Amino acid sequence: MTDTLTDAEFEQFRSIIYSESGITFSETNRSILESRIKELIREKSVASVNDYYKLVTTNSDEMKYMLDAVTTNLTRFFRNQAHFDALEHFVIPNILKEKEKVGNTKIRVWSAGCSTGEEPYTIAMLLKSILPAPYTFAITASDLSLKSLMTAKLGYYAASKVTGIPDSYLAKYLTKSTDGYQMNKEIMDTIHFDYHNLKHAITERNFDIVFCRNVLIYFDEPAQRAVINNFYEAMAPHSYLFIGHSESLFGMDTKFEFVKTEQTTLYQKNEP
Repeated sequence: MTDTLTDAEFEQFRSIIYSESGITFSETNRSILESRIKELIREKSVASVNDYYKLVTTNSDEMKYMLDAVTTNLTRFFRNQAHFDALEHFVIPNILKEKEKVGNTKIRVWSAGCSTGEEPYTIAMLLKSILPAPYTFAITASDLSLKSLMTAKLGYYAASKVTGIPDSYLAKYLTKSTDGYQMNKEIMDTIHFDYHNLKHAITERNFDIVFCRNVLIYFDEPAQRAVINNFYEAMAPHSYLFIGHSESLFGMDTKFEFVKTEQTTLYQKNEP
């Protein structure tokens, strides 16, 4: 078995992955897809690329497993600190003003594409430390990768993974063990981890904050537009969207308003 897919095989897998998830593999990242498909073929001990294609297209569990395997999961605690500075000093103060008007004390957050959990845990630690009484929060954290979600749900990280966490948070919200750190229950209880394919709309509504960073880059423009529109429908009237620093809604037909803060740029759903 060669290390590369034929053009026809590459097109088959590229098409089915796009159809099922909206994730796009171009010639630029073809080698990533090829290497992961070959690994899966060896792992499943199937005879050929064609046999593996038949397996994933006739078995929904195998399809989920393949999508998990070809998804890139790169994350860390407090990744892009400017976003969390804006969350603390701009977004939360504005949301609290809106909440006070209607007597609502619950803040709802969606971490979309949460990978192994560093992002939602970062958000949880920050909100836990800054929200005044009587405000509370709940975070929905979703991903296409079941393997990543299992890691996230455990809330246990090697010492090398927690380097971005401030010492004060580390002492307050995590418990040290021999070779790593365990998230404390008070933080874990604020997060609900769940499998979700961003190609489909989420059933939950009225999120005040959505984080979806470094995920849109894997979608083509039609898929990006669909995802962004789904976010808009799932968000509360006065709410905020964070996307990756290399991502933009510029030129996209969307109802979101561009917001530039002292710390970074983000987007707002601003309806009466």
